[in-house]
Amino acid sequence: MEGEGRSEAGKAVGLLICGTLVYYHCAYRNSTILSLFSDVLIVLLCSLAILGLLFRQMNISIPVDPLEWQISQDAANSIFAWLANTVGAAESVLRVAATGHDKRLFFGVVVCLYILSAIGRLVSGTTVAYAGLCLFCLYTLAENSQSIRTCIPQLQRQRNGTAVEEDNM
Repeated sequence: MEGEGRSEAGKAVGLLICGTLVYYHCAYRNSTILSLFSDVLIVLLCSLAILGLLFRQMNISIPVDPLEWQISQDAANSIFAWLANTVGAAESVLRVAATGHDKRLFFGVVVCLYILSAIGRLVSGTTVAYAGLCLFCLYTLAENSQSIRTCIPQLQRQRNGTAVEEDNM
């Protein structure tokens, strides 16, 4: 259980670091996503070439050849089934909202799109995406942090204890 929380926290930190690098590359350098992908590909290829030369120099054999990696048919089918289900669910929700049969859903979509357009006029989309990523990572870290898990019950007991003492007075 404790190892699982560390794994989730590690994923959140990794996601935050990647998001920070993407935000820096796209927002501050005013580069495109295609430029980002090409830069990442160049860095990976250079790193692999240097590691390959280093391994040859030290006479270390590479245990697994990446050219022999394959994805199973079941894994490919499950990935595309998940993608098709996600797109289909989003399409059906948008179809119901567009027809107006469900007024509550329709107005919810209209309000959400209006808020998104107002935010889009105020700040760039990259900034909004980065802020959302930071909030998500902070939420994941807080949810999986052992110190926060132990502090919250203590705070609740203190609050409940003070409320009971105030009631007795």
